[in-house]
Amino acid sequence: MLLLHEVHEVIGKNEAAFEAAYRDHYLPALAETNDARLLYFLHHAVGTGPSYNVVTITAVRDGAAWERLAARVETGDLHRWAVALDDLRHDVHAKSLVPLPWSPQRTIELEDVPTDAREHELSLFMEDTVWPYEGGLEDYVEAAGAHYAKEIADREQEGSALLRIEASFRTSFGSHLRREIVLWQKITNTNGLLGLLTREVPARFKRPGLWMHDALAVRDRWQSKLLRTTAWSPHW
Repeated sequence: MLLLHEVHEVIGKNEAAFEAAYRDHYLPALAETNDARLLYFLHHAVGTGPSYNVVTITAVRDGAAWERLAARVETGDLHRWAVALDDLRHDVHAKSLVPLPWSPQRTIELEDVPTDAREHELSLFMEDTVWPYEGGLEDYVEAAGAHYAKEIADREQEGSALLRIEASFRTSFGSHLRREIVLWQKITNTNGLLGLLTREVPARFKRPGLWMHDALAVRDRWQSKLLRTTAWSPHW
């Protein structure tokens, strides 16, 4: 499975048209084959990032399916859609992701992904993009699975978790940066999120043995984004 992760810098006045282009054309067009499905359509939560930025994530079955999808966009039935989409945005940045060995979600049954734009409640995600130390990519992957994922799971059992790890990814070979990890995490405690934003992290969370401290051995650079699904995003 491959995940096509795209960040779109949408022209402000075209925000509604851009969303409609994905909901009314791209979403049902992917349903015509078993190669790919749109999983997420998300906005940056207001006040937490650049204006009019949209993140889309498309699941593609495998490399051959990606080639067929690319052909549809470049010369096939999705070509005119893609050209029109460029008129609605300033730019787009894309990367291909593959699941980490310890990712809670490693496969997706594409046939089960909704394609009818059904509406539902909104969800908030924290997307952490991590850049391990040079030469330390594999060390980070191993440590994050053995330490961070376990720590979050323990907090879930205790009822004190801020979020739940839905999936974890690395950039695929030849795509974007080699030393980059993406942690896909659903916010399950919005009250806890408010505390995180308005107070310093307590010293008790930074002591040796906890991820905030121990992770500094494998990385010290990462970026967090708060992303909110639309009411029709296939996954939420």
